[in-house]
Amino acid sequence: MAKKSKSTAEDLRTKSADELSDQLVKLKKEQFNLRFQRANGQLEKTNRIGAVRKGIARIETVMSENRIKSAQQDRK
Repeated sequence: MAKKSKSTAEDLRTKSADELSDQLVKLKKEQFNLRFQRANGQLEKTNRIGAVRKGIARIETVMSENRIKSAQQDRK
């Protein structure tokens, strides 16, 4: 498995909505696979579950910020 770079909120804020959506889908698939590995007793890196969960939360937070920002601009 390739080494993954940690995505910070600052890096995520520079990405487009499509890129964020694609990355979110990728992380949710990884989370699904990690849950299966844990259930089967095959999970080696247990800390990866938390890291993926936090990555999902970061992306969803940035997407929410972008929605709020665009809604405020529409009001003006």
